[in-house]
Amino acid sequence: MKAKHHSVSYFDMQFITSSISTTLVLLLLGLVVFFVLAAHNLSIYVKENINFSILISDDMKESEILKLQKKLDKEAFVKETEYISKKQALREQTEAMGTDPQEFLGYNPFTASIEIKLHSDYANSDSIAKIEKLIKKNTNIQEVLYQKDLIDAINDNIRNISLMLLGLAVILTFISFALINNTIRLAIYSKRFLIHTMKLVGASWSFIRRPFLRRNFWIGVLSAAVADGVLWGAAYWLVSYEPDLIRVITPNVMLLVSVSVLVFGVLITWLCALLSINKYLKMKASTLYYI
Repeated sequence: MKAKHHSVSYFDMQFITSSISTTLVLLLLGLVVFFVLAAHNLSIYVKENINFSILISDDMKESEILKLQKKLDKEAFVKETEYISKKQALREQTEAMGTDPQEFLGYNPFTASIEIKLHSDYANSDSIAKIEKLIKKNTNIQEVLYQKDLIDAINDNIRNISLMLLGLAVILTFISFALINNTIRLAIYSKRFLIHTMKLVGASWSFIRRPFLRRNFWIGVLSAAVADGVLWGAAYWLVSYEPDLIRVITPNVMLLVSVSVLVFGVLITWLCALLSINKYLKMKASTLYYI
């Protein structure tokens, strides 16, 4: 006698409560993934906005300086350069100080310079020391100025924050697994006698598992969709409030967060359901009354 497909109600109160609790857990997990990715973008943004200055001798003609700038622009470590002439430097300092140093000195005390912003991979003291050595091969370069302490402090802080966020992500992943597993296990626990009845009438294990796995798959999809919607809404609000954040909260970051939440949500709910249903399938009838 062939067993008829047993019914597992989809949109009952248990489905709704499981979806809500799973959504909250996925939201927390999504926030951690978001902060990890956003922190990475923020570190790149900060590193690529660290300037260092090449002070150029007065003996060097402007045409030669511009040639040097073009040569620097082609270097792998350079993100962008800006040439500041002696006149521009004087004008900027006069505006900043509110007085013209040339009036009481009788000459322009400032030198021409090229301001350089590096790609993030080169924004560390070791790389800058090598770059400084390379640049100083040109005898018309007076000095290469950069704030070594500031660069070291930025890199140390970024490293510490990254490690902290990574540790938090690992811990929260385990907590998320435990919470979602507990929610699903309780839901399947209430169906343990139905599972045993199906076994008695000759239903195969795969036949019994199927509706439970399908139900929890949709719980994962629905919960992930709601969590992703909340995260996208929060990101949109943040960027609307502070448009410069678009450099940190990029569409790629949000896409990776959404995919991570969806994959984790579906995988964890399906896996937890499989483990729980197998537990009750292996259990003897006498044991069902004492758990």
